Amino acid sequence: MHTRRIGDVEVSAIGLGGMPMSIEGRPDEARSLATLHAALDAGVTLIDTADAYHRDADEVGHNETLIAKALASHDRGKDVLVATKGGHLRPGDGSWTLDGSPRHLREACEASLRRLGVEAIGLYQFHRPDPRVPYAESVGALRELLDEGKIRMAGISNANPDQIREADEILGGRLVSVQNQFSPAFRSSEPELRLCDERGIAFLPWSPLGGIAKAGELGSAYAPFARVAEAHGVSPQQVCLAWMLAKSPVVVPIPGSSRPETIRDSLAAAELSLTEKEFAELDAV
Repeated sequence: MHTRRIGDVEVSAIGLGGMPMSIEGRPDEARSLATLHAALDAGVTLIDTADAYHRDADEVGHNETLIAKALASHDRGKDVLVATKGGHLRPGDGSWTLDGSPRHLREACEASLRRLGVEAIGLYQFHRPDPRVPYAESVGALRELLDEGKIRMAGISNANPDQIREADEILGGRLVSVQNQFSPAFRSSEPELRLCDERGIAFLPWSPLGGIAKAGELGSAYAPFARVAEAHGVSPQQVCLAWMLAKSPVVVPIPGSSRPETIRDSLAAAELSLTEKEFAELDAV
């Protein structure tokens, strides 16, 4: 597995997004554990989760607990950087709410520490800006958690360029990652990606294949991805992830998966080399 860096940690060039294993439509636990173990077997050393990745109101942190179980039962579990998030909530009715208050973020971090069974979270990310709370206050909570050793690295998610700059300043130059939506269907985070590239901050595209419901439609919706895939004898999904990796050395895609075969296919993208012509054709979509 090729590697990239998040802060001072070397991670697999492609990580695993855990959300599909815990929200609506999720598989049974046995298949989820098999998916996580397949990822570890293939060399994944980055798994992304959040306390809000759950379905019912009484199971906050379902995905974190699942990941902790998978890591504890695999001999490579100790080598994995777990990235989790706080500040987004799910009341249990399918909706999403926000709480970016420092008090909530501290409580959320403490709860994530317990569920993950660690003394310090490898990468803790502010999940989404809360318009009711000044951004500086939310990021300030991450700075305190970082200074106290509760988290080893700090990141932000769903942020714009101004928020990236502000967060890095508040954190004293210690912002290591930005996790934004980015895919062939969602290109509006290009400015954030470029800024991260300039600053050497890891950029983690979420829903890189277009989301749980649409990942399988990638080739039919975007003809260049289908053409390049056919030329290489691989899936359009692999081509998509290879295109992202080629955009910048700071990009670390985190495709979601709930099946061993899909995460294995995604991870093979790290070995796929695109020609300059192929990359240009894909990047023009």
